Amino acid sequence: MSLKYAVLAALLEGEASGYELSKVFDVSLANFWPAAPQQLYRELERLAQDGLVEARTVPQERRPTKRMFTLTEAGRSRLRAFAGEPPKRPTAIRDELLIKIQAMDGGDPAVARALVEERGGWARGKLDRYERVRARLLDGRTEEEYLRTADRIGPYLTLMAGIAFEQENLRWCERVLRILDRRGASPSGGGHAEARSPNGRPSQDGRA
Repeated sequence: MSLKYAVLAALLEGEASGYELSKVFDVSLANFWPAAPQQLYRELERLAQDGLVEARTVPQERRPTKRMFTLTEAGRSRLRAFAGEPPKRPTAIRDELLIKIQAMDGGDPAVARALVEERGGWARGKLDRYERVRARLLDGRTEEEYLRTADRIGPYLTLMAGIAFEQENLRWCERVLRILDRRGASPSGGGHAEARSPNGRPSQDGRA
């Protein structure tokens, strides 16, 4: 999927400058489609040339003139068509940390532990941020009330996916750290590894 559809979807929130749109991405879309401000500015110009967004200039006192962008009817039509198409391929994990963990045996376990702790810290930070966004969206309403009455629920549903993703990230990090702690406490370095079934895979009952 190209960035243009993420930009069009973000403009459903209303007219925005490139700077304001970067903030929308940072808050609402970063958990599933991050983009740098420079990428957004370039994409907005392309969308304007294609007639999918409309730009107007707004003079500012003591600041440079800014450009504000809104969806055109052609942009809304293109976005509706895109929303009805199936994704081209399912999500797949592509994570450098997992390669490092795959290769950790025989290395320094303290290094692996530090990497996992760092990832857990990132997950906690993102969860805190997403919870603040959720509180702002709910604005005192219960989740059930919001999902029943809000004009738009798409941003909340994608936020739920981001929260679930980081919660699972955090659970994995915490479990890996417990496993490393148990192995480090063993004289052999592996006496307290997870229970394994006869085929060598972790047993369903051998959870750390």
